[in-house]
Amino acid sequence: MAEAATSSPSSAAAYLQNMDDLRKVFDKFDTNGDGKISLSELADVLRSMGTSYATPDLQRAMDDIDTDKDGFINLEEFAQLCRSSSGASAAAELHEAFDLYDENKDGLISESELHQVLNRLGMKCSMEECARMIKGVDADGDGCVNFQEFEKMMATANGATPVN
Repeated sequence: MAEAATSSPSSAAAYLQNMDDLRKVFDKFDTNGDGKISLSELADVLRSMGTSYATPDLQRAMDDIDTDKDGFINLEEFAQLCRSSSGASAAAELHEAFDLYDENKDGLISESELHQVLNRLGMKCSMEECARMIKGVDADGDGCVNFQEFEKMMATANGATPVN
């Protein structure tokens, strides 16, 4: 489940270039504005994205993410979650993030798919903004982002050196 919790922000993390962007996504989860994400807020956001999990699964994810064990996810824990990328679980999370955007499962993220997902996450982006985001990472010039382009973009966004 940690992967699903990651999918929303992590998918959004595809475009999180700085803490301001990260804060915007965090604030979408933190619906009551108290500076922390509760278990119910996490469940609500996942539900709004068409994904739901049993309470025990959500609690396990919360336990994994909540490093200070206060029962909530704060911005620092959220940032760590969005930036974590190591090993096989990171590869699985990256595929899940890609799959979240690739709604028609054709192996490509189009402008319209990006637009739909970002707006569903509460990040109001125009089609023109989505087109610019895609153009910035579209190495093969097909107007879409394939998994390899997505992977390189995520590695760059997370401060890693992309693998060729």
